[in-house]
Amino acid sequence: MGLFDKIKNEFIDIIEWVDNSNDTIVWKFPRYQNEIKMGAKLTVRESQVAVFMNEGKIADVFQPGMYTLETQNMPIMSTLRGWKYGFNSPFKADIFYISTKQFIDQKWGTKNPITLSDPRFGFIELRSFGSFAFRVTDGAKFIKEIAGTDENFTTGEVTEQLRSMIVTKFTDAVGEGNIPVEKFAANMDELSKLGHDKLNADFLEYGLTITKFLVENVSMPEELKKEIFNYSRLNAIDMNKLAQFNTANAIGDAAKNQGLGGAGVGMGVGMGMGNMMTNMFNNQNTNQNQNNGVVPPPPPIVQFHVVVNGAQAGPFNLQQLQAMAASGQLTKASMVWKAGMPNWLAAETQAELVSLFNNVPPPIS
Repeated sequence: MGLFDKIKNEFIDIIEWVDNSNDTIVWKFPRYQNEIKMGAKLTVRESQVAVFMNEGKIADVFQPGMYTLETQNMPIMSTLRGWKYGFNSPFKADIFYISTKQFIDQKWGTKNPITLSDPRFGFIELRSFGSFAFRVTDGAKFIKEIAGTDENFTTGEVTEQLRSMIVTKFTDAVGEGNIPVEKFAANMDELSKLGHDKLNADFLEYGLTITKFLVENVSMPEELKKEIFNYSRLNAIDMNKLAQFNTANAIGDAAKNQGLGGAGVGMGVGMGMGNMMTNMFNNQNTNQNQNNGVVPPPPPIVQFHVVVNGAQAGPFNLQQLQAMAASGQLTKASMVWKAGMPNWLAAETQAELVSLFNNVPPPIS
């Protein structure tokens, strides 16, 4: 700056800020050892505030409007300075303009996965990203808590500070929101509202208001997705039917693994499965017709192990044993055992098995 400019600007009489950028939040009015003339004109446009600082302390804050700087317009400044040289003396002060417009389309995201505890799936890791918008609602507090004495403070600087705070508060909001993890994708609006409310509860102390907060995506590990899909499918079916069906399949597999072979055993397994499925649906209909809502316990399933060709086989239920008796693999003299018996005994000694031999034709003589 030349000597002429220094002399010309010895006394400032017009103070204003015309913002041509889209990302400047704080702008310091420039001066070179010059003083503001008492009676100078201060212009504060809509979506701006002007903060006067005297020797590092926040003095007066001017809202939108045009002001003639006089002692009645600057009560705090007048008190701080005391106007040693009279109330009409020029003065020095740092003047910070702060934009209060809404800054939109600011991005946020989780650099690292956030960890949550779910009562069904345990500790899970999620990633999320989205956008937010904010504005300064208390210029003096914003300078004190965030901007400091930065002469040109942009959205890039503030969002770097805010992103970590946003992720922390969003994690808290998700944890307190009681939204099942499998329903995150269908509840983006609710997640966004939870984050918005949680953020504003804390950001006010920085002179900021989050005007919009959007969660655009929540992602999770593939193995967790598969677990959630399986969980949702199980919730959609009748668990009793599933258990009974799996039991029937297990009995069939057990019969095959014994290596008994023969049409009789196959027929027995088929009869057993068929009877089980029939009983399953009959029991379901019976339960549905009961008005008192009390379901009686199912009768115990009787199963015996059988010695076949010198080897232990089974256990087999009564339907399977009926088929084995019909095929000759089970006779009255066959050795059998069930839970609770101290030793192996002949089949004809067991009351449950005696009836199996009544319909068996005698051997051809």
